[in-house]
Amino acid sequence: MNDTHIVSSFDRDLESVQAHIMKMGGLVEEAILQASQALRERDEELSEKVRKADKAIDALEEIINEEASRIIALRAPTAVDLRVILSVMKIASNLERIGDYAKNMAKRNAVLVHMTPVEGARTALGRMAREVQIMLKDALDAYIQRDVELAQEILERDQEIDQMYNALFREFLTFMMEDPRYITPCMHLHFIAKNTERMGDHVTAIAEQVIYLVTGTMPDEARPKSDMTTRDPELSEPK
Repeated sequence: MNDTHIVSSFDRDLESVQAHIMKMGGLVEEAILQASQALRERDEELSEKVRKADKAIDALEEIINEEASRIIALRAPTAVDLRVILSVMKIASNLERIGDYAKNMAKRNAVLVHMTPVEGARTALGRMAREVQIMLKDALDAYIQRDVELAQEILERDQEIDQMYNALFREFLTFMMEDPRYITPCMHLHFIAKNTERMGDHVTAIAEQVIYLVTGTMPDEARPKSDMTTRDPELSEPK
C-alpha cells in the first residue's frame, strides 16, 4: 500500500510540473502573437503589456525548476521518469528565452512607432512570427502526445523560418542602400527578424527534447539551417 501511495504521489508531481510547462507555453505563444500585433499596428500600449507579462513567464520557469529539483531530490527518478524531469527543465529554459525575444520585439516596437515606416516589413515580420508561434504550438502538442514524427517535422520546418529571415535581411539592406532615412528603422527591424529566427531555433530545441524524451537519444544529425547571414552574438539580445 505504501509503495502504491509513493507511486501515486510521484505521478501527481510529474503531472503538476508538466501542467506548469503547458501554462508557460501558452503564455509564450500569447507573447509572440501580441508582440507581433503590436508591431503590425504600431501599438505602444500592447508593447508595454508584452514587456510586463514576461515577468509571469520568468516566474513559471523558476517554479518549474524548483519543482523539478525537488522531485529529483526526493523521488530519485530513473530511466523514463528522469528523462521527463530533465526534458521539462530544458523545455522551460527554451520557453523562457522565446519569451525574452518576444519582449525584445515589443521593446523595439516602442521605438519604431516614432520612426519612418518601412513598407511591407511589419506584415512580413508578422507572418514570420505567426509561423514560429504555430511551430511552438505543435512542439508543445508533440510533447504532450509524445509524438516523435511531429517533433521531427518541426526540425525540418525551421528551414522555412531561416529562409524568411534571409529574405527580410536582403530586403532591409536594399532599403538602407536606397534611402539613408531607412537605416535606423531597418536596423531595429533586422534585430526583430533575427530574434524571431532565434525563437524558431529554440522551438526546434523543444522538439529535440521530445525526441530525447521518447527515444532516450538526441537526434543524430545536425538539423539543416538556411540562415546564410553571419551569426553575431549581439543579435541574441540577452536580458
